[in-house]
Amino acid sequence: MRKIIKIMVFAILFPALIVSTIALTYLHFFASEDKNLSGLWTAKLDLTDQATITAFTWLQDIEAVSISTQDIKSYMQGICVDINLTLEQTAHAEGTFQCNILQESYNSCNQVAYEAFASAFRELLGERLRMAGYTGSTDAEAVETLVMEAFGMSTVSYLMTCGPNLLPSLEELQAQYEGSGTYQTANGILTRQFTNGASTNTRVENYIRKGATLILSEDFSEHSSVIYTLQETKDQLLFYN
Repeated sequence: MRKIIKIMVFAILFPALIVSTIALTYLHFFASEDKNLSGLWTAKLDLTDQATITAFTWLQDIEAVSISTQDIKSYMQGICVDINLTLEQTAHAEGTFQCNILQESYNSCNQVAYEAFASAFRELLGERLRMAGYTGSTDAEAVETLVMEAFGMSTVSYLMTCGPNLLPSLEELQAQYEGSGTYQTANGILTRQFTNGASTNTRVENYIRKGATLILSEDFSEHSSVIYTLQETKDQLLFYN
């Protein structure tokens, strides 16, 4: 079973890895670099693959129903959490930073993930009922009614209560990404020194700044890269001149 899951994970991740690697390689060698990183940046942390694999592992236990990771992924779209990173340059090649994940963004992402999970669950449950000889309606609304009658709650609530955790906890994500402190840049390397938050005191990453895009990566691989977009707001930071 573990071998099958590993194959499924590879099938999902490999195409995305190729595309992302090509894009990152292009930016690394051909993109012009803006050394002033000041601004409010937001990244979409994509948790789609993790949610897909977790949902697939749980749903495949429904007896006699065939399902694949691609089937589940067709439901799991846009499962992303916002990461906000504020950088303010205070001197040449150095400044301060603050990074956080908002509770509202996490809650919204979690809700989207479980609604997608519920859609897949209702379809599979309807298929299983038909296989068992059930003659009533098995469309999404009818199956939702059956779930309400059986468990006393909606499909989404049932899966949130009795199903697996589709996403890492907010605390886990905050421990990995949140914190504040000072930073320095040199030769395409961003070094952040955390004075509070985050599990490590120092984080060293490659960076590429091109216009409104900032890519931070440990090794320019798809797995470790986080792509930030500069946010235009009325309360823009004062840039260092």
